[in-house]
Amino acid sequence: MNPAHAPAPAAAPAATRPLRLGRLSIWPPVVLAPMAGVTDATFRELCRGFGAGLYVSEMATARGIVEGWRRSVEISHFGRDERPRSIQLYGTDPHWVARAVAKLVAESAIDHIDLNFGCPARKITRQGGGAALPLRRLLYRAIVAAAVREAGAVPVTVKLRLGIDVGLLTFLEAGRIAEAEGAAAVTLHARTAAQLYSGAADWWQIAALKTAVRSIPVLGNGDVFEADDALRMLQQTGCDGVVIGRGCLGRPWLFRDLANVFAGQRPPPAPRLGEVCTVMLDHARLLVARRGEAVALPQFRKHVGWYVTGYAIPPDRRQALARVASLAELEQQLAVLDPDLAVEPAALRAARGKGGLPQRVSLPADWLARRDDPTPPAPAAELGISGG
Repeated sequence: MNPAHAPAPAAAPAATRPLRLGRLSIWPPVVLAPMAGVTDATFRELCRGFGAGLYVSEMATARGIVEGWRRSVEISHFGRDERPRSIQLYGTDPHWVARAVAKLVAESAIDHIDLNFGCPARKITRQGGGAALPLRRLLYRAIVAAAVREAGAVPVTVKLRLGIDVGLLTFLEAGRIAEAEGAAAVTLHARTAAQLYSGAADWWQIAALKTAVRSIPVLGNGDVFEADDALRMLQQTGCDGVVIGRGCLGRPWLFRDLANVFAGQRPPPAPRLGEVCTVMLDHARLLVARRGEAVALPQFRKHVGWYVTGYAIPPDRRQALARVASLAELEQQLAVLDPDLAVEPAALRAARGKGGLPQRVSLPADWLARRDDPTPPAPAAELGISGG
């Protein structure tokens, strides 16, 4: 049985220690996963209001940080009072990664840097980036070492997938290399790049990585949809913390529930629609304050569908919500909904965000034939990648 499908714990025991990432102490040991188009400063602020933890930005390109590309600059923006400041960095060349890390540390007062070696998107793997990069062992090692060297006291962590597919797993070797080069922790999304977000995350492999990597924390990622899932993951894999991705889409209060279970308490019941509408308005208002209505409302529409998943809202009301163009219109549409509607229990585990069928992973032509070639891929591997 996959641990994600095991029965819920009979009780909710408290975790025993914070997650230590270098000089950072994270309690509860919960991390918001970087998600393209989602984990902007507004969403991070909203989630932080429900519970402490580590909230990571969208993925920014190393070269874009150095050269000041607009999208990379936007991603590397933090709220004035945001602490700790955490950013995920994508890079395929040790030179650009080193320069980006040095710039972030010097100019952005960054507190944590996560290196992305887990992205399965075809536009990234076909250039040799993301989940494809650990196949080039020497290049991968050089990138991790460059980031750690330039970061100084700022902890650098590494995000991995299991590998390309079941026949080409890279996570154990990549985890050991990261540990040897001074990474502060390793996160494993327990799927292959070929799986994308389909099927079940293989939590047993998180346990295998925890056995292989002994001196730094191992974080587990994949199929944490409810607070009890996090406890099961820790109990059954021995990992040191959990990384939350799609499970919090339209459900930022999941971080409150996680704080409760790590404190040994039961989480409250799922919110009724009236509570959800209040959070939706808070989210939209925060986004408008940062971006203005003309930009914020179109960006917010994708969140609307996630928020109302599992609530029996008539189709015409859903369609109207999906078209809102102003805060006033959003307020009007939410005001006519039944605040006492309860969510359908099955919807708590409904797939949100990225999904799709398994894929054949695209790699550069000679990528597998030259596993020990330390040469970075072509410069195109860095272009147009910020955000994911």
